[in-house]
Amino acid sequence: MISSPGTPSSFTAPVVDRLAIRVVVDSHYERFLPKANHPVVAIEHTGEIPGRQMTTLAGEWGLSLHLESERGGAKTQYLLDFGYTPEVLNRNLELLGVDPRKVNGLILSHGHRDHYGGLVGFVNRHRPRMRDDVALYVGGETVFREKWLPGRDGGAEVSWGALERTALTAQNVCPVCCGEPHALDGPFTTGRVERSSFETITGGTKVRYEHFTDAERRGELVLDEHPDEHGTCYIVQGRGLVVISSCGHTGIVNTVRTAMKVSNVSRLHAVIGGFHLGMAPPEYIQHTVDALASLNPDVIVPMHCTGAPFIEAVRRRMPERVVANNLGSRFTFGV
Repeated sequence: MISSPGTPSSFTAPVVDRLAIRVVVDSHYERFLPKANHPVVAIEHTGEIPGRQMTTLAGEWGLSLHLESERGGAKTQYLLDFGYTPEVLNRNLELLGVDPRKVNGLILSHGHRDHYGGLVGFVNRHRPRMRDDVALYVGGETVFREKWLPGRDGGAEVSWGALERTALTAQNVCPVCCGEPHALDGPFTTGRVERSSFETITGGTKVRYEHFTDAERRGELVLDEHPDEHGTCYIVQGRGLVVISSCGHTGIVNTVRTAMKVSNVSRLHAVIGGFHLGMAPPEYIQHTVDALASLNPDVIVPMHCTGAPFIEAVRRRMPERVVANNLGSRFTFGV
């Protein structure tokens, strides 16, 4: 694992003129959405694929986003997360016209299968045509640890597998550890998300850590604290900060505050992604909505694991700021 050279004292967040976020993998696809407009973001929904009337985009539980930014006429592209399976990821990339040869780098938000499941299959299929120096940016070494899911009816935990490092390095994809804020060519990653708000760790996976506690020394599974989860962010010139939280197990408010702190930008333009609130109690959801409203984003685009109760609550509080997500949609900022 190559460590990021960036530290909070030496880190400078890049700025872009324009940012387009394309939804490559998510659960929901509605083919007949009407055209949508918003004052500060261009919204393009995908219906019928031109020339491909006999096929359609495929949805699955998971998330993958194609990110394209522009600065001074130069464009860069990244793939953030890779869905649950390579079959769906590769299918949708082809239908949406995303060219892996133009991808500058790969980013993994955290080590859950619904975010890394398609990665190795994507690399195996496209690596010969990709850039020689393509890297995978991860939040920490623990991204490669095996994850365990709760068993049914209180039974024994079931392995959810682990991301295979050697399957990547064998294809000359180098993992780069970004435990601290890390500037890429357009975006930046937050490094470890600070846990400073009311939010608690969500997500029921367990792990075996490095045997620090008595339980760990006995080989018991412990709650995954998601030390490797990081956010991917952009600063859009004249607009402010765009924060992408693929799942937000450490809290969407914590993620935004960390992004603001490391970038030294207090203007929040957009919050996008999964917020992992589908099973949260009503009072926790309301507290999150209140905290997010105080951060005053222009745009909120809930995806993946956010959950209908939160979406309904935030629509009641900030209806003009919530933008509906759909598989294949592209959201462009800085227009």
